[in-house]
Amino acid sequence: MPDAIGIAGTALTVHRKWLDAISDNLANANTVTSTDGEAFKARYIMAQASADHQGVSVAGAEFGNAEGRVVNEPDHPLADAEGNVRYPDIDMAEQMGALILAQRGYQANAAVVDRAKETYQAALQIGRN
Repeated sequence: MPDAIGIAGTALTVHRKWLDAISDNLANANTVTSTDGEAFKARYIMAQASADHQGVSVAGAEFGNAEGRVVNEPDHPLADAEGNVRYPDIDMAEQMGALILAQRGYQANAAVVDRAKETYQAALQIGRN
């Protein structure tokens, strides 16, 4: 029988890394750079089944577009000669949706750990009696 706590623990790790990436993306959504530099690149976590098929792991990360979006803000200190600056191409609605999914996934796996712990403790108590 697979270890429920171990499997849920791998999912907790993946969801935590997903939450970290989303929080970075949200925190940098309004980061301005000059048009001669790259915009902040959003990070997207890729998950995969673990090699032993007893959980999941982070397969890596994909990064968003470094071109971002160019906005005309002539009063900005980083504006080029034409008054343009570069913002990251981050969709806030998409990030908030991903945040909710990652949070709920984390909560569900934390609940699995709690239930498995309670079950193991009940089995130990039965064994003592």
